[in-house]
Amino acid sequence: MTAVVLGVVCGFLAAQLIWRMSAGLFKSVVLQRPNYRSRFVPTGAGIVLALAVATVEGGRALLAAGGVGDVPGPGVARTVIVAGLFGFGALGFLDDVLGGDAERGWKAHLRALAAGRLSAGGVKLFGGGVLALMLASAAGSTASGGGGALRLAADGALVALAANLGNAFDRAPGRTIKVSLVVWVPLAVAARGDAAGVALGPVMGAALGLLPDDLAERLMLGDAGANALGAALGLGVLLTLGPGARLVVTAVLAALNLAADLTSFSRLIKKTPVLDRLDRFGGLRV
Repeated sequence: MTAVVLGVVCGFLAAQLIWRMSAGLFKSVVLQRPNYRSRFVPTGAGIVLALAVATVEGGRALLAAGGVGDVPGPGVARTVIVAGLFGFGALGFLDDVLGGDAERGWKAHLRALAAGRLSAGGVKLFGGGVLALMLASAAGSTASGGGGALRLAADGALVALAANLGNAFDRAPGRTIKVSLVVWVPLAVAARGDAAGVALGPVMGAALGLLPDDLAERLMLGDAGANALGAALGLGVLLTLGPGARLVVTAVLAALNLAADLTSFSRLIKKTPVLDRLDRFGGLRV
């Protein structure tokens, strides 16, 4: 567990440093978006998650090559999760920059595709699907359970659905990070400091590093961060749980994605006092 805690701390520090150094870049007018109370905030800042985790893992790889530390590196789990962060982060950033409010949700993107047009969100939807399959295949050497096309499709769906659900929660400051932390705690217990647990440490540390500025409405994760964070947790599930448990998780994720498309999570949270207090905790008072 020492490696997990160290990863969390290093991820936190890396994200804080990178955000402080790059905040000026996010003042570009092309990234300004109105938030839930019509205040313009830079979106796409979640790409810092991938940069922070890569910084930690690059440093850890150098130390391991020099014989420092007890964590061999980089390993399949850590490589797959970093690749997932960059892949989903890049697809999400594309949607943050080029996407519009007129086409939101997978139904709108599928309608555009049926009309022979690929929207920015459609690129993310298609790209995320094939990327999820590639990552699930790459994780196959450590994920428990047999192979086969059906298994790969199910595991790919798990990662893609987790990524999309992360984006569905990104409707209020800090919400996606808070939900991710709630999901990560039992996952970290299940991983018990194994390769997946070590790989997720810097990811959650980096998310914590961005949380204060997210809550203070100085940045928005955007699709670049929400999709990437959801995908990383989905890969953590894939690398930690057995095939039966993964199918259950996939079914739950599918149900939650459907619910997100049919109703508003924000409205449900607001109607539930405990969830509403947690959702507002640490944020600016309105």
